[in-house]
Amino acid sequence: MGDARESRRLSTLLEVSQALSGTLNLRSALHRVLEVLAKHHGYVRSMVTLLRENGELHVEASDGLDAPAHSVRYRVGEGIIGRVVESGRPIVVPRVSREPDFLNRASKRSELGKEELSFIGVPILLNRRAVGALGVDNKFKPDRNYERTVKFLGIVASIIAQAVKIQRLIEDDKRRLLAENTQLRQELKERYDFSSIIGSSGPVRQMYELMAQVAGANTTVLIRGESGTGKELVAHAIHYNSQRANKSFVKVSCAALPDSLIESELFGYEKGAFTGAEQRKKGRFELAEGGTLFLDEIGDINLTTQVKLLRVLQEREFERLGSTETIKVNVRLVVATNKDLERAVAAGTFREDLYYRLNVFTIFVPPLRERKADLLLLVDHFLEKFSREHRKSIKRISTPAIDMLMSYHWPGNVRELENTLERAVLTCDSQVVHGHHLPPSLQTAEASGTTTRVSLGDAVAGFEKDLIQDALKSTRGNRAKAARLLDTTERVLNYKVRKYAIDAKRFTGRH
Repeated sequence: MGDARESRRLSTLLEVSQALSGTLNLRSALHRVLEVLAKHHGYVRSMVTLLRENGELHVEASDGLDAPAHSVRYRVGEGIIGRVVESGRPIVVPRVSREPDFLNRASKRSELGKEELSFIGVPILLNRRAVGALGVDNKFKPDRNYERTVKFLGIVASIIAQAVKIQRLIEDDKRRLLAENTQLRQELKERYDFSSIIGSSGPVRQMYELMAQVAGANTTVLIRGESGTGKELVAHAIHYNSQRANKSFVKVSCAALPDSLIESELFGYEKGAFTGAEQRKKGRFELAEGGTLFLDEIGDINLTTQVKLLRVLQEREFERLGSTETIKVNVRLVVATNKDLERAVAAGTFREDLYYRLNVFTIFVPPLRERKADLLLLVDHFLEKFSREHRKSIKRISTPAIDMLMSYHWPGNVRELENTLERAVLTCDSQVVHGHHLPPSLQTAEASGTTTRVSLGDAVAGFEKDLIQDALKSTRGNRAKAARLLDTTERVLNYKVRKYAIDAKRFTGRH
């Protein structure tokens, strides 16, 4: 008899472990555990209560209760269950009818007639602290060995405790990831706010106005401009200032994808759709559901893909490669190009109907040469950015270096300026960026479009004059300090000032 009882308990513990390890849904797993206990051990009623953050005990799972399980609550120390959690120790009530502290919230035990019940409650312990309780009702038997039952239920409670621990770790991770996601989205919104696009020139202000007009709508936006002007930055700003800001922003560089892959990347594919398609893959349209899809270099997509893209714009639906299932999408489309789409339409390489579908609201991003008034703002921004990134203490850029930047035609636009200033910060060994820290392309007459003949002596003299003027500017016209900065004597400095006809007084009171 004893062996049979022991075998039944081991079998029960195995099923309990399997129930709790087979799912991440703790509540349903606990229901299964209580069903197993009722089946193998004949418990009339049972329930698992867990401690919530508000300090109350809630019934997480039950078996045989009359009241809705989740509506039953206890305070710690209240009733038998509350006392089990408060003490962290098991409590046995041989005869429920004789226990005045029995609250009887979860069931109407009178429905069993005159049959007497026993109650056993064991704590669910985590790190020696009670986080809940397992309670069971059993038919009263005068000769029942409560010690063995308490020990057995204690083992069950310990298995439940591990499942609770795992569940709480998962919930903590979810809360952390959610908080991180919220924080990152806020940072992205701040990063891509309209103010993140640096500039106050007329062309930039006009661009701001257009962005503000279209950001709150679901209209398709076509962003046009030369390479390196910041078209992607404009696309980000439109998304993060729209009603879709909390959804995904998905980017596809059409120029970077071969014709054979772009269709599958945009629309996805089913398993077996082509050689190498070993499993289903969602396309970028599906990944951007509810958010914004940014197609960069839209002018590079082939005619076949253009047809499917036109359908998505018209019908808001498509099929994956290798599938007949039609997928509906809610996606805002923002596209960009540096190509002359009108010429492409005339040449037959870009569909006219797609062009008109895309050309609903167009924003032109001006090249840097047309917004030279913004150049100093951009220079200050990039100097601060790269000084921080590369842990340099660069305070400013010299006047001659600024003149070089201003005279250059910037075919690579803002991207070229950014790369130029990062190089300058890396090569600078002082607190001031000078002309010789700039790339050779800015220092050559041919590259800058300022071709002129100059002798070596004149070039050296010009560089020397620039250094002296910069030192005087730094010392507010104090020649003695300027001489020390240049590691020379004040006598030599005065000679050079006279030689180059430098007006040192104009630097007084200026930094």
